[in-house]
Amino acid sequence: MELNKYSKTLTQDPTQPATQAQLYALGLTEEDLKKAQVGIASMGYDGNPCNMHLNDLAQEVKKGVWANNLVGLTFHTIGVSDGMTNGTPGMRYSLVSRDLIADSIETVVGAQYYDGVITVPGCDKNMPGSLIAMGRLNRPAIMVYGGSTAPGKYKGQDLNIISAFEALGQKMAGQLSEDDFKGIVQHSCPGAGACGGMYTANTMSSAIEALGMSLPYSSSNPALSKEKREECLAAGKYIHILLEKDIKPSDIMTYEAFENAATVVMALGGSTNAVLHFIAIAKAIGVKFGLPEFQRISDKTPLIADLKPSGKYLMEDLHNIGGVPLVMKYLLKKGYLHGHCLTVTGKTLAENLESVPDIDFDSQDIVVPVDKPLKVTGHIQMLYGNLAELGSVAKITGKEGLSFRGPARVFEGEYELIAGIQNGRVKAGDVVVIRQVGPKGAPGMPEMLKPTSAIMGVGLGKSVALITDGRFSGGTHGFVVGHITPEAVEGGTIGLVKDNDIIEIDAEKNTINVELSAEELAARRAQWVKPALKVTNGVLYKYAKLVSNATEGCVTDEA
Repeated sequence: MELNKYSKTLTQDPTQPATQAQLYALGLTEEDLKKAQVGIASMGYDGNPCNMHLNDLAQEVKKGVWANNLVGLTFHTIGVSDGMTNGTPGMRYSLVSRDLIADSIETVVGAQYYDGVITVPGCDKNMPGSLIAMGRLNRPAIMVYGGSTAPGKYKGQDLNIISAFEALGQKMAGQLSEDDFKGIVQHSCPGAGACGGMYTANTMSSAIEALGMSLPYSSSNPALSKEKREECLAAGKYIHILLEKDIKPSDIMTYEAFENAATVVMALGGSTNAVLHFIAIAKAIGVKFGLPEFQRISDKTPLIADLKPSGKYLMEDLHNIGGVPLVMKYLLKKGYLHGHCLTVTGKTLAENLESVPDIDFDSQDIVVPVDKPLKVTGHIQMLYGNLAELGSVAKITGKEGLSFRGPARVFEGEYELIAGIQNGRVKAGDVVVIRQVGPKGAPGMPEMLKPTSAIMGVGLGKSVALITDGRFSGGTHGFVVGHITPEAVEGGTIGLVKDNDIIEIDAEKNTINVELSAEELAARRAQWVKPALKVTNGVLYKYAKLVSNATEGCVTDEA
């Protein structure tokens, strides 16, 4: 099997002397030009703790690639810090960055004729961006997750990024002094690595490990650990195996592998963003996997991990008892995973898990048995009704109850809501509606983490529901429904709701409706005027013109 299937177009063609001259300029030898080339895409940049260490990790990956008789060449792509941009107009660029990352990796690997690709992502959209590119390219590929950060510490409490968000609500409610507010903010994030709970970054990394596209333990090895550096070096060995056996993403990312990924999302209490991203990843590889498939997996998968934001523990705690493979081994034994699915080790999922110890339920309470779950079925539910004719995604752990009915309190965007919390407009029993923040309406479908954290902080978390055509951070908890489709700007019913309309949400019947007659809705729709786009040029304008709806994964490359 020739390993340089693509790169030989540049390195071995005698009619490409200028190309080869440039490769020699890099310091490559004639012998090197006979080797397969692996592109190493780092999402490292200084401006975000989730990504600040990735360039260093990419250099370790490069060493491992060269050590396995391959040519490793690094390149870089962008990132957006979700934690920093949340609550600002900058958050509109976050989901957009996913597709820009995918486009840039595809562009470099395709143009440079790399035979394989290893990506080194950190913050949330880096990972689905990597996988979408891998699906489009369909060349041997591995994702090396940058790992999560350690817990922060303040006055004996473990902290994480959500602690800082919720501190704002606590301060607004008069429950936190200015000094303690500052102390929490200054100590929530102790250094490099992604946010430590089962938020979107750790949700995606765990699910991608279950999908088979990263090495065992990749999702739970901490950012600055010895294990993470060893994983980076090992990636070179495994990309060589993939090249040698010609194992491509299409061989790994099968329908049943997506079922494995969705199962791990549900079992660990992961982010609603996983639904959006895995629909898009599946489309990139040509697999049909949408809301119905997620609902089916949710219906049969218990929530068994007590991880933040709804639970007590962080990813480092899970790492200390054996990491994500420990949970996967248990799920496999209980019949929840497809063990025959191929992975980037060249082995099956079951083979990867053979040496993993069995979980001990007596020595820890992070993971509970399936017959004593935190919730009998999955916490992510797909809801339909006159408010979401094409679907919506709810995150309901059961701690908030399973149904909610109350008067609408309507806000045109999240900034209005923050003011509404401060002036007392939001009251217990309300269904808070945030609209005009969908993929086209914002544009960019920003996360509503600042509003949900403020609601939690002021003590309304168990007494109000929140619905939106935007999306939520993995750090969001409470009774929340996002991804409402069609969105307001596209004429969806959420754009017709008025204050005090009664909204009913039922997470057992999987329904979300506004209690208005068909005649009243038709009359309101007849008076509705489609708003103009909020942007007129630049990347957000292009995104608004190209993006599909949330039920379709917010992809930008469909005909």
